[in-house]
Amino acid sequence: MSKLDLSIIIVSYNTKKITQDCLKSIVSSLKNSRLRVEIIVVDNGSTDNSVENIKYQISNIKNTYQKSNIEFKLITNKANFGFGKANNQGVKTAQSDYILFLNSDIIILEDAIDKLYKFYKQNENTINFLGGKLLNKDMSPQPSCGPFYTLPVIFAALFLRGDYWGLTRYSPKTLKEVDWISGACILSKKQYLNSINGYDETIFMYMDEIDLLYRAKNFGHRVFFYPDARFIHLGSASSQSRKYPILQVYSGLLYFYKKHHSTSSQLLLKIMLKLKAAIGLAVGQILNNKYLKETYGKAYQMVKMV
Repeated sequence: MSKLDLSIIIVSYNTKKITQDCLKSIVSSLKNSRLRVEIIVVDNGSTDNSVENIKYQISNIKNTYQKSNIEFKLITNKANFGFGKANNQGVKTAQSDYILFLNSDIIILEDAIDKLYKFYKQNENTINFLGGKLLNKDMSPQPSCGPFYTLPVIFAALFLRGDYWGLTRYSPKTLKEVDWISGACILSKKQYLNSINGYDETIFMYMDEIDLLYRAKNFGHRVFFYPDARFIHLGSASSQSRKYPILQVYSGLLYFYKKHHSTSSQLLLKIMLKLKAAIGLAVGQILNNKYLKETYGKAYQMVKMV
């Protein structure tokens, strides 16, 4: 049997219906493809019957597409080990040299996987990590790549609506070399992931791809955004509430700067995060907004100045 062309890794956590839709869209996208693919689902201790649902769906797909070039593998963790560790588990068991990380809340449009893979193969001498174009549910562009989070970029994100103005993240219309691409859709090779020891398993969720690609860039790898392969990304499907992503971003930035930057840079980061949290908390108190008060109250407490 020839080696598989591509291993697709999906981390699932209490996203039963969304994971089901993702798997359906992958199979549909590949129905006319000649690629030999394996789909590896790593379930992180879901409690919503995701595992049973995934097993049932895989069985149905195998019965429906008996001549399909798609193989399935399900890894079931007893607890939620986090996004990075689960992805690393998938890489270790992957049979292909080519790895595509997809979030469970991704819907593949048309033949996007085929396009992404073929473009990568044609350019793998110059491209090490490749991301597709992510779209919101309404098909509007979703900013999903950008510059690394230097202090000026963080200032723009916190106080200048940097995402809105395209200062901190954006969605290019043409092929572009960038610092980072969204972890919701990353194509690379096992050798490149192994060269940087994969995802940092200390990061539970959020900022994991920033850390991964920061280390990749430092190693000499190149990262590109490819807009011709399009995916719908629903976003924050595994998050417990609206405030959870904000607190995780705070945690992620603090950890990232402690890991990669100087003490003086860490202090400046903390000042900005503390100020942003104080402003958010004050606005929440003025408006008597429970969400703002709870979220930024916790964020304020997270930033230890010493």
